[in-house]
Amino acid sequence: MLITPAIVALQLIALSVAGTVLLAAGFAWKILRHWNIHSGSELQLRLERRTYLISTLLGFALGAELLSLLLFAQTAESLSGQFVGAMCATGVLNVNPFGFPTLLLKIALFFLAALWLLLNRVDNRGYDYPLVRVKYGLLLALAPLALLEGAVQTRFFLGLEPEVITSCCGSLFSATGQGVAAELAGLPARPALVLFYAMSGLLLVMELAFRRWPQLGPLFAATNLLAFTVTIAGIVAFLSLYVYENPNHHCPFCLLKAGYDYVGYALYLPLFAATAAGMGAGIIAPFHRIVSLQATIPGEMRHLTGLALTGFGVFYGLATWLILRSNLILLG
Repeated sequence: MLITPAIVALQLIALSVAGTVLLAAGFAWKILRHWNIHSGSELQLRLERRTYLISTLLGFALGAELLSLLLFAQTAESLSGQFVGAMCATGVLNVNPFGFPTLLLKIALFFLAALWLLLNRVDNRGYDYPLVRVKYGLLLALAPLALLEGAVQTRFFLGLEPEVITSCCGSLFSATGQGVAAELAGLPARPALVLFYAMSGLLLVMELAFRRWPQLGPLFAATNLLAFTVTIAGIVAFLSLYVYENPNHHCPFCLLKAGYDYVGYALYLPLFAATAAGMGAGIIAPFHRIVSLQATIPGEMRHLTGLALTGFGVFYGLATWLILRSNLILLG
């Protein structure tokens, strides 16, 4: 097993998140069963006092969970020189069967944690805490994933043996290979590029419709999640080729390397932030009819949709610049 400060930090974050979520899960069950804001009982008063403490602890823990995704990606990239055959983070994640599952769990928890933090923020601005059951119900759904992520990440780090010979990104993100990564790498460049930019138009149309009809919130949230999926596919299918100026190099992780000016961070950070903001705006929209949130939800929706459009705009703007400046002629 390799031990680095980053690995220790990631394990401490995982342990803190798991412990906090376990503590909060028991409280969440009580909230779902007994919460009644109109009651003056001793139990209700205890629940109201404890919810401030639990929400604060969860805020710190889930905030750290958001940052752990970035730290995990950077750690995997920094360890690539420790393994024979690893050229980037792909090789490190391939050292054992737990690397990519850890990454996928962290991505899922990133969006769920961002949503919980948003619901908590909105709920605290309502005088009768109208979303308290919603946010603690979400917590109960989030808890098993947080525990699983901690266990899988621990197993991944315990299995990092330097003598293991791993595979490079060329074998995984290859059009002739097998699996989801190979299928993305094998997507025809022209249709993938058309879909990539068509998605930006759909996002803009949905944003305009959402501002006028807030009841389209769930559809807007789904559109943002679809846009995230399409853009990741586009990065693998064609955008990475323009960055590397190599028609056969599809790896989305090499973009994080210094040799490519760390352009991956400039792409992924606004993309993840925009997706989380867009999904959050769509998911809180149905609550705008609640009396205590009628003054809060519209402002939050405008702020989040603006953040989503800005993030996607930065992403698409940078992607377009990378294509235009490239010396690769991919499409005749």
